Amino acid sequence: MLAAVLCGAMLALPARLRAQEPVSFPTRDGGLIFADQYGSGQRGVVLAHGGRFNKESWGEQARALEAAGFRVLAIDFRGYGESRGPGQDDPFTAPLYLDVLAAVAYLRQTGANTVSVVGASMGGSAAAEAVAAALPNQIDRLVLLGSDAGNAPENLVGRKLFITARNDTTASGVPRLVRIRQHYDQAPRPKELVVLDGAAHAQFIFQTEQGERLMRQLIRFLSEP
Repeated sequence: MLAAVLCGAMLALPARLRAQEPVSFPTRDGGLIFADQYGSGQRGVVLAHGGRFNKESWGEQARALEAAGFRVLAIDFRGYGESRGPGQDDPFTAPLYLDVLAAVAYLRQTGANTVSVVGASMGGSAAAEAVAAALPNQIDRLVLLGSDAGNAPENLVGRKLFITARNDTTASGVPRLVRIRQHYDQAPRPKELVVLDGAAHAQFIFQTEQGERLMRQLIRFLSEP
């Protein structure tokens, strides 16, 4: 049933959906983050990209989420596109969680009643750190796509979905699923772990035969009451 709904929504995209809106907002350490906003409404979703991607890479997924009734904010981390802030020359060591928190705050301040964060790879670690540092009830749900849960998985409150490809490995050949399972075990409930077939990493899964299943899982998790 969900697959049919998603398929129908995607077919209807040109008639129903408006162009994305460019927005920007400050971080609390003096940075400035640029993002593309899709849709409207009170259910917000932040999309946080991986190291080899940018905000534009989420376009198809953002449209599917918009069709499902979400207001979506796809951000460029500092050091990507026009986004800037302390540490931007080396995003992997920069305080990227502040960029996520700034996006969450923007959605809250502009009318979102709930905000979820989907983080892929590098963006997943930043999203997890943002949840650990957030105020109570500031971030409602967290999706970690091909990512572990940062430095303190035991501090991740709220609903969590860990989702990854079974045979995804690091550059040195270590299966990422090992660490992801460890962090999943350490994280408090409620939580889910979904393991997809294949070896694609994080956002690259969308380009494989598992891409449709991944999108269904995201919409299901973000939509459930």
